Amino acid sequence: MTASQAPAGANEAMVLRHDEGPVAVLTLNRPAARNSLSRAMLAALQAALDGVAGDDAIRCVVIAAEGPAFSAGHDMKEITAHRSDADGGRAFFEATMADCAKAMQAVVSLPQPVIAAVEGIATAAGCQLAASCDLVVAAEAAKFCTPGVDIGLFCTTPGVALARAVPRKAAMEMLLLGEMIPAAEAQRMGLVNRVVPHGTALTEALALAQRVAARSAVALRLGKRGFNAQAALPLAEAYAAAGTVMVENLLAEDAAEGIGAFLAKRTPEWRHR
Repeated sequence: MTASQAPAGANEAMVLRHDEGPVAVLTLNRPAARNSLSRAMLAALQAALDGVAGDDAIRCVVIAAEGPAFSAGHDMKEITAHRSDADGGRAFFEATMADCAKAMQAVVSLPQPVIAAVEGIATAAGCQLAASCDLVVAAEAAKFCTPGVDIGLFCTTPGVALARAVPRKAAMEMLLLGEMIPAAEAQRMGLVNRVVPHGTALTEALALAQRVAARSAVALRLGKRGFNAQAALPLAEAYAAAGTVMVENLLAEDAAEGIGAFLAKRTPEWRHR
């Protein structure tokens, strides 16, 4: 495993990247701090995502973590340290929320599908990160939680991703109660796609990623972009937007190849364009 392709400096080792063919694995690497999302960690994650976005050889991404926790959310020690700032921490808090929102939106807007491999806990902004991914593979012992309400800090920004991943009432239950949700329950709610034995989340996520990556890159790129765009629209506008994407996809070389292969009963040979 090599360091992330982030700029050299203090952030470099906080997110590691290694590629398994067409799959990039980005690993949160702050295990002693339970992979909490400090501003430095968010910057490293953003840099890693930016590097992947421009890499045409990568067709799927897995986000994993070192240590027993996927991510415990924002770094509360860092937050607390800035309460002594002249403005009570307002500027730092605003910058932190902006950095976090940018990183989460980068996951959603990444051209490649993103799969979270969750072992241990994914709490608060850590749960937000998992919910922002396109798919989630969780170990049996993994747990998800938005516990801000327990410390007087409602998980409002994690709620943005959560509300887009699970039904509204399920999201509000998590946000209002702050209780740990076992992986099996998270799967029932729709937050998790697959629950696997302890210690195998990354292996299973990689296997799933390789299956996704075997498809046409142009279809994956257009499909992810189109799905996210239509999901925010009223029905008629959603169909219009999705139809436009379908036409663009039909005009791609890979669509012609795939349809031709289907009709000829042969395996398609993707050109990824």
